[in-house]
Amino acid sequence: MASDGHPSRGLPRSIRNAGWYLLLSVLSVAVLYPVWMTIVRALSEPFVYINEGQPFLPVAIDWGVFNTAWAEGVMGRSMLLTLGVTAIITIAQLVTSMLAAYAFAYLRFPFKTVLFVLLIATLLLPIEVTLIANIRTIRELDWLNSIQGLSAPFLASAFGIFLLRQGFMGVPSELRDAARLDGFGHIAFLRKVALPVNRPIVGSFVLITALGAWNNYLWPRAAVTEQRWETIQVALRSISVSRPERFNVGVAAAIIASVPILVLLIVFQKQIIRGLTAGAVKG
Repeated sequence: MASDGHPSRGLPRSIRNAGWYLLLSVLSVAVLYPVWMTIVRALSEPFVYINEGQPFLPVAIDWGVFNTAWAEGVMGRSMLLTLGVTAIITIAQLVTSMLAAYAFAYLRFPFKTVLFVLLIATLLLPIEVTLIANIRTIRELDWLNSIQGLSAPFLASAFGIFLLRQGFMGVPSELRDAARLDGFGHIAFLRKVALPVNRPIVGSFVLITALGAWNNYLWPRAAVTEQRWETIQVALRSISVSRPERFNVGVAAAIIASVPILVLLIVFQKQIIRGLTAGAVKG
């Protein structure tokens, strides 16, 4: 039987599958190795670990290091504050992105294309460009050390508007015509048709937004001057003390701070994959 020129087509299926499994296993080890070594560093007494040559397994294990990090860093308060700010930012970005994306996808208004181009252009601006102006605004409003000060600059997202607009524009025209015949207005069409059809994209956007809000460091560092208003990422800086013998406490605190996001990603991993690949399978 003639070969079609593809080198893998002539191999048995079991060998091809074994090759893919081997490749995926190597990639998994490469991804998980830093995670494992972080756990090892957290559990090991720093000086003993260094003297042993930084081995692959923990040495002089201190199981109480996580309790120490939790208590000394007052992580419960910081994580609760960060959870509240993350929820506010995520909900606000979802609502504003959803409404703006619907307008850019379906409504007609003057300078629509120009406004959309300007909106997308803001994606090129890093937060450092607007940091000084935003801090001045927050100070003038007397919003330092407050929930609104921590969340106000992130209540809308150009990325979210772009992402949801692309999803809304992919809604089949037949569904729009059927909704129009059924007497659906804009809100009804958005709620009953556009959002359900784009549920994977909406879900992935929510998770990406929550991840970014939870891990935000630069803005909380600038907008907070009192310790009780420090979010978890800022609080980690004070836990990671400079003394070498306390290095494992800072690492343990970082692991604790990553647990909520890790759980969220594991639970909703299918939603993320569907959302990020939705545009690739349309057509």
